[in-house]
Amino acid sequence: MTELEKDVWRLETDDVFKNPLKKLRIIQRPDKDIACDKGKFKRAMRATADYKRVSDSLIDHLDLAEDLKLATLRRHLGYKLEFDFSQSDAEEGRFVYGTKEHVGVKMTVYVAPEAPTWRLHGQTACLPRKGSVPKEERFFPDKPGDE
Repeated sequence: MTELEKDVWRLETDDVFKNPLKKLRIIQRPDKDIACDKGKFKRAMRATADYKRVSDSLIDHLDLAEDLKLATLRRHLGYKLEFDFSQSDAEEGRFVYGTKEHVGVKMTVYVAPEAPTWRLHGQTACLPRKGSVPKEERFFPDKPGDE
């Protein structure tokens, strides 16, 4: 099972997101290879979920939804988060970015003012297929000019 597949499983079993009111929907599972370069592939996942608005204030709603998603990404899924403080009071929505550098996975979450509140997109880096290293690189890994 790949790390991205584990993340989908973690989302589906998370106490917050297994609640039917959150309407978690896995749109794309990371179980198919997507060609991304000669002899390479990546995996991607897409999901949506909703957070019922409990406040009249749009900013408060977005703040709560963003905080909940930040906690999920950091604590339950193990992502290192990148912060963009310029979006702190943006009424049109916010982007949350997370990475798992040791396995080459990036996650982007759009926190929207309208349903579905969370729109997740995760993908791996471009990975080599087993046995797809070109013949010349197998015998001569350091090409001239790679210094």
